[in-house]
Parts: sequence; structure tokens; C-alpha cells
Amino acid sequence: MDESNWKEMESKYYMHAANRYPMVIEKGLGTKLWDINGNVYLDFTSGWAVNNIGHSNEVVANAIEEQSRKLLQTSNVFYTIPQLKLAEILVENSVLDKIFICNSGAEANEGAIKLARKWGKLNKNGAHKILTAFNSFHGRTISTLAATGQPKYHETFMPVTEGFDYFEINDIDSLSEKIDDDIVAIMIEVVQGEGGVNICSEEFIKYIRKICDEQNIIMIIDEVQTGIGRLGTLYGYENFDVEPDVITLAKGLGAGVPIGALLAKDEFSVFVPGDHGSTFGGNALTSAAAYASTKFILENDIPGNTIKLGSYFMNKLNELKSKFEIISEVRGMGLLIAIEFSTDIAADLINECNPNGLLVNAVKPNAIRFMPPLTVSEDEIDEAIRILEKSLDTVLSKK
Repeated sequence: MDESNWKEMESKYYMHAANRYPMVIEKGLGTKLWDINGNVYLDFTSGWAVNNIGHSNEVVANAIEEQSRKLLQTSNVFYTIPQLKLAEILVENSVLDKIFICNSGAEANEGAIKLARKWGKLNKNGAHKILTAFNSFHGRTISTLAATGQPKYHETFMPVTEGFDYFEINDIDSLSEKIDDDIVAIMIEVVQGEGGVNICSEEFIKYIRKICDEQNIIMIIDEVQTGIGRLGTLYGYENFDVEPDVITLAKGLGAGVPIGALLAKDEFSVFVPGDHGSTFGGNALTSAAAYASTKFILENDIPGNTIKLGSYFMNKLNELKSKFEIISEVRGMGLLIAIEFSTDIAADLINECNPNGLLVNAVKPNAIRFMPPLTVSEDEIDEAIRILEKSLDTVLSKK
């Protein structure tokens, strides 16, 4: 079928839950994607920070093929080897002690919310409220939507789950005034990806750790986007010199397959049989893929490559900023980077970048986000900068 046939099929059968870009993607390799017409694109979205070691990584593909011929799925009442190997590599390379494997970031955060509330019931006189940051993003289930500090997402689905309140990042007073005896946890992204690549200061993250220790509150770090190498360390919290009590993972964990995880220190691992579960959580196939990907990231020092390439990319973007007055800020950590403009040109810029061969994300009306695979090369970054500059020139010439 040609491109128009596939689009007609989508229009006929698929719920209109997303506004799609015009290309029909057929295959990918490394940092590149190809559409059905043979056009090639540099993918600086990597499936929304998912394909951390690139598209069609051979190590992951081999692991999926091998596991698919052994075992795809069985109940969690049985031991399975891929699940336990993944549990070991994630826990042993963290400051956490126990893990629960699920299917997505939203599920991981739902699990963290349940874990915190049970712990509060057992250990803090029923405290159940959770504080999160304005502009945070924690998922699209009814409870993770409530945890998301962006009221615009709540309006259509009210009433959302009660028991959440919000503070401004990097504002100690904003957080402090929300603390009371009903607070059981503070959930934070060290870098807000969906919120616009807003970076928490080390001082602020350490303050959260301090107030959690003083007030007997659980510190949850949502690592769905920042984990598994994205910020130049296996886990994002490592950049901030703190030890969280709970973290959540997804996105880059599976290298493209749907998987999430909840990790906690022993004292907060209060689930008992019947409290929580997931039919497909820790599925043998996805666990094998995630284990192969995580092992590849560690053995090949992908976080170190991320630091080097992230610095290179930031320097190139700042050079671009010096050429275009409309660029007001370049910000990021590792290979999670945004450029902000003084006017709302993000949508127009995306519409120029796409056909020119660069896929990026309009994270705000006046900002675009870059999340390339962590295996991206300097040459690919140079090409992305060339396309971005050309596209900016075109957009500005039309103003």
C-alpha cells in the first residue's frame, strides 16, 4: 500500500488521540528512520527518549529473537530467568534494594503512589498526600494525571484522584509551606522533560532529601525520562549527590519494548502478595530486551558517551544561539536538551525540520526538545545543526 492508503486506514480505525506528522515510518537503524517513500530522517526524538541505544540495536534484536523462541509470557507466580537477571542488574547498580517490574512509566508511578500510601498507613498515622512539582509530568492514568502538576491536563477528566498538591521547582519556600503531617511523599523529576527540560538545582534536590529525612517523608524520584543513561549517568539522581528512597523507570529501559520498573529501599518495600500486580509485568520477552540493553549501556560506557556528546551538542546549539536573536535559551543535561525562543515558533519550526530530515519535539509553543539516541555521533549532531539552522532561516524569512 502507498502512504495515502495507510493514512486512510488510520483515519478509519484509530482513535484520534494524537495529531500525527505526515510521514509513515517503516524502519529505523541507529539514529536514522526511513519512511515508506524512502526518505531518511535523523531521529532526535528517539521514540520520546526510548531508543537510548538506537533503533534496531543488534544486541537487543538478538536478545528478543532468542527469548521469543524460549518463552514469551508466564504468570508472576513462577520464577523466570530474564526477569530476575534484569532485577539484579538494575538493583546492583543503584542505591535501591527491591524492584517491581511493570509495563510503562505511568504504571511505575502508580506503583510508587500505592507503595507510599501503604507505607504512610503503616508508619505515619495514615498520611497519604503526595507533593509534586508544577510543570511535572508523571503519566496519563487517572492518578498519575493527578500527580502531574499541570492543571490543563486535569480539566477534562475531573474529578482526578485526590491527595496531591504542587510546588515550584527550585523554590524552597514554595515546597516548605506545603509540608504538614498528612504528607507521605515528595515526587520529583530532577529534570522535567515534558515540562520543558527544566533542571532542578542540586541545592533544591538536597533540600528535598533533608526535609524528607526530618519529616519522615518518602523521597520518590521519577526517572522515567531521566534514567538509563539519558543524563550521563545510569540514573539521573546520581548527578545530584542524593540517595532517593524510591525511583521509577521506563522509556529508555526497554530500548523500544514496553516496560517500566519501580525500585525502593528495603524499609519502603511494604507490598505483600495481593497488594499489587501486573499480568504482563516482568514479561520474559521485555525483560530479556531490557536486560540486554542495560548490560550494553553499562559495558560500553554509554553514559560517558552521553556526557561527551551532550556537551558537544550544547556547544553547537549555543553557537547557533549567537547567530539567531530569537533563541533566548539553550538548556539541558546529558542528551536531554531544549532550546527556547522569544516567540511561539516551535510548531512552524517542526514543520520545516521534518521534511528537511530532522525529527524533533515541540515541547512548548516556544521551545523544542532534543532526545537523540545516546549512541548519536558528532557527525549526526553536525547534520542536525545544519538542518536546524536551515529550517530556522526559512521560518524567520516567512515572518
